[in-house]
Amino acid sequence: MKKLVIFDLDGTLLNTIADLAQSTNHALEACGFPTHPVESYPHFVGDGINKLFERALPESERTEVNVLCVRSHFVPFYDAHNADLSTPYDGMVAVLSHLQAKGVKLAVASNKYQVATEKLVAHFFPNIQFDAVFGQRDGIPVKPNPAIVTDIIAIAQVDKADILYVGDSGVDMQTACNSEIESVGVTWGFRPEAELVENNATHIVHQAADILKYIQE
Repeated sequence: MKKLVIFDLDGTLLNTIADLAQSTNHALEACGFPTHPVESYPHFVGDGINKLFERALPESERTEVNVLCVRSHFVPFYDAHNADLSTPYDGMVAVLSHLQAKGVKLAVASNKYQVATEKLVAHFFPNIQFDAVFGQRDGIPVKPNPAIVTDIIAIAQVDKADILYVGDSGVDMQTACNSEIESVGVTWGFRPEAELVENNATHIVHQAADILKYIQE
């Protein structure tokens, strides 16, 4: 049985895309740029918010100055509204509660900035005790760099063979590969199943409860 399960946040534990779209569109409009439909945003997210803003900007306007403009309007708006439309995916609270009851350690590894990561986890999973909740932090490279997983392992003190990483994107599967740990790719998130396969997901699941069989093996 696995002793530690590390979860991605956006697209894995929580469906956050509507709030991300609302906040980014607010910031784009404030900076004088065109907005996008919600359906465009799954293709923009996954690599940190600066990369989100870069992708959302018109191709000819993807400058550092414009990214910083968008960021300056996004962060305060998102901090106030990041739980307006977001919800846990079906079955995820039950999975987390089951694992906690079994004594499995839990952690979150996200490319969302740290303050928002902590707020969303505390808001939506108040009864779950995570050993570590890490988002994008200053001076720490984002996923797929394995630094975030390395930091979690240092806290949890668990061997890599006893860890499972759960995520919804190629970035997540690359993070697991770079960390030399087993992965589960979930198909309910922001990226297609083919991307998970192409990035060497160890396992693929289509509903939350199916994660448990790879923990209990």
